[in-house]
Amino acid sequence: MKDRPRYVAIIMDGNARWATCRGLGITEGHQAGTDALKRIVGDAGDLGIAELTVYAFSTENWLRPDAEVSGIMALFVDRIRREAPELDEKGVRLRFIGRRDRLAPAVSDQVEWAERLTERHTGRTLFVAFDYGGRAEILHAAEHYRGGGEDEFRGHLYAPDMHDPQLIIRTGGEQRLSNFLLWESAYSELYFSDRMWPDFDREELERALDDYASRQYRYGGR
Repeated sequence: MKDRPRYVAIIMDGNARWATCRGLGITEGHQAGTDALKRIVGDAGDLGIAELTVYAFSTENWLRPDAEVSGIMALFVDRIRREAPELDEKGVRLRFIGRRDRLAPAVSDQVEWAERLTERHTGRTLFVAFDYGGRAEILHAAEHYRGGGEDEFRGHLYAPDMHDPQLIIRTGGEQRLSNFLLWESAYSELYFSDRMWPDFDREELERALDDYASRQYRYGGR
């Protein structure tokens, strides 16, 4: 049996469906989703996860209704302002991966502030994929790549220092990557949970980690 993974990524899916099933507004679903993320970040630390990467807002999410996008942006700024100091106290480095040229100044300013606040920490990192798309990341790297192999190409990705995730978890019952970490996921194990993201808890996280540990992993060999 393998050890539990230290590098984990999560596609946090199901906020809207969770809210709809309860007769709530979409923004309330996203609020519940951010509460779940705060819990899981704490649990991840307890369970030995050194790097946690979460899919918060994709390049395709701009196509959602304007009111929903505005609500997500406001919630994002508020949560960074409130929770970055807490992450700093707990020794967690906060990094954001994705495009930044389309973010409003109020959003990009908070992103840069949170990264500066927590940059000295080396033990644990929370990577937040925001305005992120795997294809966009690869295209960005390709535009700057001048040869030299995979290591050189990796140096042009959004976060060259991020380890490839050993395990990618997707909540909400869907079974696809949805343009998430396409380069980095080449050898990742996948775990699909039927739980909507706001209902994802420590018990389900541990189930995913144990499932990973039970699998055989050969990198294409025998």
